[in-house]
Amino acid sequence: MTEVTNTPYEALEVGQTASYSKTVEERHIQLFAEMSGDRNPVHLDAAFAAQTMFKDRIAHGMFSGALISAAVACELPGPGTIYLGQKMTFQKPVKIGDTLTVRLEILEKLPKFRVRIATRVFNQNEELVVDGEAEILAPRKGQTVSLTELPTITVG
Repeated sequence: MTEVTNTPYEALEVGQTASYSKTVEERHIQLFAEMSGDRNPVHLDAAFAAQTMFKDRIAHGMFSGALISAAVACELPGPGTIYLGQKMTFQKPVKIGDTLTVRLEILEKLPKFRVRIATRVFNQNEELVVDGEAEILAPRKGQTVSLTELPTITVG
């Protein structure tokens, strides 16, 4: 099991950073479509996508949003963090095979354990694909937790 230690509110510092990376795979697109119900053919149908401005299938925009959520929940501040809000603008399309890196930066510590965090996602070419900002409720106390191991799900 993977153990993760959070950073409680008192230990967070403006300018503090963390990152989280994942390569977008075909199975991620299929599973995200199944989970979300978003079966837009631009994500799932190569022939349809070829006729769009993207010329190829693209990942769901909220797939990048989900990676931001994972970064906040598992990296900074980590386990125990509660999302209060997220602003995002999509700058470039994400395609299968792209490696995305979420970069977080603490922007401001607010009263009552609230924190503003820059949430930016870059592809393997260091191009900004999502620019955003989150407001979270930081954990009050430090703790180390074991993350649940997930089964490998294959798409037929």
